[in-house]
Amino acid sequence: MIPILYFALPALGISYVVLSIFFLRRPHLLHTTWAPAFPIRLAAHRGGSGERLENTMQAIENSMAQRADLLELDCQLTRDGVVVVSHDKNLSRQSGLNKDVNSLDFKELPLYKKELEIYFSPGHFAHGSDRHMIRLEDVFQKFPRTPMSVEIKEKNEELIQKVANLARSFDRSDITIWASEKNSVMKKCKAANPEMPMAFTILRSIWILLLYYLGLLPFVSIPEKFFFCFLPTIINRTYFPFSCGWMNQLSAAVTKWVIMRKSLIRHLQDRGVQVLFWCLNEESDFEVAFNLGANGVMTDFPTALRHYLDKKEPRAPASSV
Repeated sequence: MIPILYFALPALGISYVVLSIFFLRRPHLLHTTWAPAFPIRLAAHRGGSGERLENTMQAIENSMAQRADLLELDCQLTRDGVVVVSHDKNLSRQSGLNKDVNSLDFKELPLYKKELEIYFSPGHFAHGSDRHMIRLEDVFQKFPRTPMSVEIKEKNEELIQKVANLARSFDRSDITIWASEKNSVMKKCKAANPEMPMAFTILRSIWILLLYYLGLLPFVSIPEKFFFCFLPTIINRTYFPFSCGWMNQLSAAVTKWVIMRKSLIRHLQDRGVQVLFWCLNEESDFEVAFNLGANGVMTDFPTALRHYLDKKEPRAPASSV
């Protein structure tokens, strides 16, 4: 018995590895694959918060002038039940008023500060003449066919239901993406409007990476359609997830080794998942992301990314009639 196991176990292990690699490169043999309904190259973070004040209509209009493929937005709910586009629940950083959005009616919301530091470009500030917070409904109405990612940060069922209903009422469920860091929130979102595509949560992202390294990823279903992932090389430069310096260095080294795998990105894409790296504001980072095979990049500076894309992918001249 022992001699049989001595030869059988390694043979089984080798067969498993070969099958895993085979199906990793050929997912169409196990799963139905299709091209994305709306390919994304340029995604505007917080509506394009590096060039105008974040999440204002002026920032969004500026991003759309740069032919943004996706608007990344965060939503909160006011006391009178209005869904507003705001990254923070507390208004202190954005306006100087130390109150939560849900403690005020929409008409009571303060103006944004005259300048706001760009989170992923420390020491740089955005300005704009438009300082008003806006309703998600207004953005949907003005840009009815522009894909948008709507992030829900807390398990607020009223907010989730209102976003779901807005997407339905504007007939844009297919181009409005559910995004959240938390699994528990995403479950509520999917139940509220299952027609809206989902992005990976943090836990689901870790799970997918684990399956990839165990060789099991080709054999499991993937309901998500978007993988929004930070680019590890920006840690210690523009993104500081930990207050301790050595923790940032360790995080950068580990995540760079784990995430920056072309075979993983290619497999997800073959399974109908678009991979976007965030939040990149420099041309060298754009280059790294696209060289890895990413579908697109999320940026605070849509003009800079548009210049990069036009330089790399010049549009064909219009045909004469």
